[in-house]
Amino acid sequence: MIRVMVVDDQRLMRDGLKTILSLEDQLEVVGTASDGRQAFELAKQLRPDVVLMDIRMPCVDGVTGTRLIREQLPETKVLILTTFSDSELIFEALDEGASGYLLKEMPTEEIVEAIHTVYQGGMMLPPDITAQVVSELKRVREQQAAFALIPDPAKQVVAQPAWIEELTDREREVLRLLGFGLNNREIADRLAITEGTTKNHVSSIISKLHLRDRTQAAIYAIRHGITPLDC
Repeated sequence: MIRVMVVDDQRLMRDGLKTILSLEDQLEVVGTASDGRQAFELAKQLRPDVVLMDIRMPCVDGVTGTRLIREQLPETKVLILTTFSDSELIFEALDEGASGYLLKEMPTEEIVEAIHTVYQGGMMLPPDITAQVVSELKRVREQQAAFALIPDPAKQVVAQPAWIEELTDREREVLRLLGFGLNNREIADRLAITEGTTKNHVSSIISKLHLRDRTQAAIYAIRHGITPLDC
């Protein structure tokens, strides 16, 4: 059984997810919470395997909740539930150790599949959704720049760490596909290499870029323009 916790400030959403997920034979909803702090305190007691975490909540949001849980309970995986409008927060949550994200309106079977994926150590960055989120994030930032709320990113030069040059051409290809949330088998099929070779490339990328895991590698690919909006 996979022990799941549901975190959302809307009671209807919490109760709905709890009811639906409880129908799955391999899932057990062990608790619910209404914000990130409550989720953290409850997680310390219940030790869930996977936390479904809303990203926008009053008091303590999902980004902070993710950080608290991942710092103190590293064995617990966090899966973000969000909307397109939360694009920037999504990447903040991934930076804090979330294993991926899903849109709230996704079908139940996809949420269940995602829970199994992150429980088994995988990550959930849906390729088609990720491209749209990146596009939305770019649009929002351009709009902010137009109102002079932030410096225009088009006029800035984004400095990349020197060690990016250490990546081979093949590793850059793998990194680009990581940015779309592809797993090792999918990357291997795309590049016509073995799954074992792909795994070695991923490990090398993480080491060379001084990153924590493949999720951070995916974020790196997106933020440094290694991943275009089509794949």
